[in-house]
Amino acid sequence: GVYCVANIRGGGEFGPQWHKAALRENRQRAYEDLFAVAEALIADGVCTNKQLGVRGGSNGGLLVGNALVQRPDLFAAILCGVPLLDMKKYHKLLAGASWMAEYGDPDTSHWEEHLKKISPYHNVDAKTKYPPVLFTTSTRDDRVHPGHARKMVKRLIDTTPSASNVYYYENIEGGHGGAADSKQRAYVGSLSYNFLWRMLAQAQ
Repeated sequence: GVYCVANIRGGGEFGPQWHKAALRENRQRAYEDLFAVAEALIADGVCTNKQLGVRGGSNGGLLVGNALVQRPDLFAAILCGVPLLDMKKYHKLLAGASWMAEYGDPDTSHWEEHLKKISPYHNVDAKTKYPPVLFTTSTRDDRVHPGHARKMVKRLIDTTPSASNVYYYENIEGGHGGAADSKQRAYVGSLSYNFLWRMLAQAQ
């Protein structure tokens, strides 16, 4: 197999300007960068879309949540860990208010201007068959509320033809890391890689 790290805009890999390039109203750039990397892997013959999985946690959970709803055609498996998914209410849950400089304020015009577009929970389409997705979270997450993952799972199961493709694991310990010790980390890791193996390994 091949493991690829996508250094998308909005991260800190190449300095402050790289980070600032995908703040607030420009957040969609980060997701478009991810899609471009995925498309390049397919175009270069590294894999097909049936062999391509994507993984992200926390803010990266928001990233892959948008991959799920914006480009369900591009990925065959998605791992979405301790994610932000409801960008209408994120600032009212746990540490969310401290991230408004990054995303914007949904109680202002920011919601209609850009936040609604990048809120996976609000962009689930009832007619779309989504690829297999595993959501993992922690009951005791003190940064991103587990309600993000819980309500996303319910919406996907209740309103789309994708119920059989939706998987969910919630650890009752562990905080934002999703695991309290090495044994729990190993368990969550084994769930994740087993999920990828089952969804991707047999694809041609």
